[in-house]
Amino acid sequence: MRVLHVMAGAKEGGAENIMLESVLALAQAGVEQAVVTRPGNQLRVDKFRAAGIRTETADFNRLWPFATKGAIAKVMREFKPDVAEYWMGRAGQFAPAAFRSRSIAWYGGYYKLARFANCEWHVGLTKDLLRHIREQGVAENRSAIVHTYADFTGEAPADRAGLDTPADAPVALALARLHVKKGLDTLLDATAKVPGLHVWIAGEGPIEAELKAKCTSLGLDDRVRFLGWRNDRGALLAACTFVAFPSRYEPFGTVTVDAWAASKPLVAADAVGPAAYVEDGVSGLLVPKDNPDALATAMRRVISEPDLAAKLVAGGRKAYEAQFTRAAFVRDSLAFYQRVMAGS
Repeated sequence: MRVLHVMAGAKEGGAENIMLESVLALAQAGVEQAVVTRPGNQLRVDKFRAAGIRTETADFNRLWPFATKGAIAKVMREFKPDVAEYWMGRAGQFAPAAFRSRSIAWYGGYYKLARFANCEWHVGLTKDLLRHIREQGVAENRSAIVHTYADFTGEAPADRAGLDTPADAPVALALARLHVKKGLDTLLDATAKVPGLHVWIAGEGPIEAELKAKCTSLGLDDRVRFLGWRNDRGALLAACTFVAFPSRYEPFGTVTVDAWAASKPLVAADAVGPAAYVEDGVSGLLVPKDNPDALATAMRRVISEPDLAAKLVAGGRKAYEAQFTRAAFVRDSLAFYQRVMAGS
């Protein structure tokens, strides 16, 4: 089987990580692949090439699409893929009509169907995204869920001293873009109510200055660390006490799977994505969005009730093993590709 992956994407981000790790997992499973992506993220390009994956770059400029369309057409002629997968809406706009019957649209968010006019097949990251796809008119036999996965086997914990954090302090890890929808201001308000709790915030984004100013105004500069974008989330997960996921808006949030895979307790706001997968009190603690008091109470419970923390880890691990392992991702991806090839 030969699979072409096309992604514009940002230099870094959650969907970009999903695509990177998905392609690498399929490569390890023996799938022959090629990639067309933007040149901006050298880490992604280098990892693909190191895995023996043909990788071409293009600018994905919608105002002058000819160069990108030409790059995709060239790879298709030479690589001769059985299927092509277009990761997110911008990439989908460059899918050639001639290959529509074997082209797959990948949804990590609530994208409009019009962006994938030349994709006959559609795959969503979550149950709600699949509902969104089908409500736009895609037939059931042309759509499916393929869940993401996480695997942090063998990851050594990050050095707490290097992050200016006491070895014995409880640490909440937030893996999030610094954007208002991620609810990190709520996390800071809640942290002010939990004495002794340290917080690591790993991510970049437009409200960084605002969040740092709020941190200072709350007197949290000695307990909150802004780490910037990190490519070692497995190490951070191994070193933290629990994962905080306070998003106001989240179609899914791979942070949920990251916490479960790393065997860390999860405290999450009840945005639509986490609420659809996290069983409150079993695989995580769900709290109302925009509620610092509820978030603070949940974080105090995870810190002070070791039996509860152990229960959440066990429940999260069970949910992870059921549908979010690397093996499950590879199985479901290959099954969907076979459907595409048989039904085209």
